[in-house]
Amino acid sequence: MSTARGTLSADLIVRECLKMLDDEGPAALTFRRIGKHLGVDPTALYRHFRNKDELILAIADSLMEEALDGFVPGEDWMQTIRELLRRSRSVYMAHPHAAIIGTIRVTRREGEMRIVETILDALAKAGFEPAEASRLYRVLDDLNLAFAGLDAGFRVMSAEQQAKDVGAWSKEYALADQREFPRIAAAAPYLPDIEEDPTFELALELMLSAIAHRAEQLNRR
Repeated sequence: MSTARGTLSADLIVRECLKMLDDEGPAALTFRRIGKHLGVDPTALYRHFRNKDELILAIADSLMEEALDGFVPGEDWMQTIRELLRRSRSVYMAHPHAAIIGTIRVTRREGEMRIVETILDALAKAGFEPAEASRLYRVLDDLNLAFAGLDAGFRVMSAEQQAKDVGAWSKEYALADQREFPRIAAAAPYLPDIEEDPTFELALELMLSAIAHRAEQLNRR
């Protein structure tokens, strides 16, 4: 790639770094390799990002901006949260390498703040005061990020590693001694069929149901 003189920008760097992460993984994120990819001197990157950590935070925030693209919160607070977290997960799964390095960080940038604001507003509509809404926001956010980080980590494993882990449910677990592991033996026919996305959906619905129940109790007082 050749970047025309005067056209290098923070947005361009972030977009291209995200592509490099998708193709090559985190080892691609050195200023030397980024500069080579963009066709610029690596020192030019420092005019936009003081260091690699600042660049990583910008990449992580760009995923949140992508999740928000075209999103409009609705009047139904549960549906707003449900849709936003689904969108977020979809973006993370599309960029697993970026998800792994981004889900553990606080970006302190526009995308993240808009997501935090949206979830807190939805919880306020449910009837929660700021203190309780803040705690519930963290529960929802951590649930989302934990699933994203875990599932992204699986997706960047080699095909051989993935096959071994998935196959364990229909092999080693299916052969578990019924006397020693009776519950595993009883569940063995069903364990291989459990997939990532339905598991996330179940966890999300359980969490939203629990929050809705909490809101009902609060609003009865």
